[in-house]
Amino acid sequence: MDEKNCIVPVTAAIIAKDRTILITQRGQKDRMAGLWEFPGGKVEAGETPQACLKRELREELAMDTTIGSFLGSSIYHYDHISIELMAYRAYWNGAAFKLLTHSAYQWVRPSRLSTFSFTPADLPFVRRLGRGEISAS
Repeated sequence: MDEKNCIVPVTAAIIAKDRTILITQRGQKDRMAGLWEFPGGKVEAGETPQACLKRELREELAMDTTIGSFLGSSIYHYDHISIELMAYRAYWNGAAFKLLTHSAYQWVRPSRLSTFSFTPADLPFVRRLGRGEISAS
């Protein structure tokens, strides 16, 4: 598939804990290294967005989750790829997790999300969380 000439489906998890949201920092070997994002990844052929998100959270964070409601999507055209970022509420079971592909993570109050440098596709969700349109509880 030529990712530059079509829109690639990508998922993002909005995970809340104690009125904070989990964000992850892209690893140094990644494109857009150092930028923050909501964890997730590309949907594979034949995979539902929910199955993708559950798989990606396991692969990236060794995190067991339940995927909840669809929160919206945003389309963003990067120089190298066009994506539709589909955000879902995800519920973490509270067990220990670890960074397998990211360089850092933080639990952040929605009002502080805008102080981090996010990937452009994630910004609509940063704004919605900051305005309280998506709950942090």
